Amino acid sequence: MMLLNQLLGTTVAAIGFWLLWGAVAPAAVLVWIAAVGGFLWWKARTVTEVWAWSTLLLGLESFAWPVVLMVQLKSAAAAPSDDDMGTVLSAVVLGLFSSVFWMSFAYGLFKRAWSNEPAEQPADPAPVQPTPDPIKAKKKR
Repeated sequence: MMLLNQLLGTTVAAIGFWLLWGAVAPAAVLVWIAAVGGFLWWKARTVTEVWAWSTLLLGLESFAWPVVLMVQLKSAAAAPSDDDMGTVLSAVVLGLFSSVFWMSFAYGLFKRAWSNEPAEQPADPAPVQPTPDPIKAKKKR
């Protein structure tokens, strides 16, 4: 089950990377897949940690998307057109919104994974037997 979640988390991060860079060489995507898969195998010990790291990477990719788009548009022309500016505005709004969402989601998963409390409580805890009070026992005599 853990391996399946690591593969799915790696796939999510790889799709985010591919959407971020667009027409990037397939070798770069494969290197990213290997890096993310190796990182998740090394660092994540539970399913919750796998998804925490995966959603954190997706949030960072969403944050980088408008920046990459602005750099690409700046290198293409000296002055961007009105359509390009509209695209940048949409990317900034959607990129920041989705990055805040995914990073907040990752924060919650990290908080849950790293809490000191046990994840599950026993279904039927053993009843606690009261200890006899020696002072009350003496008074009854």
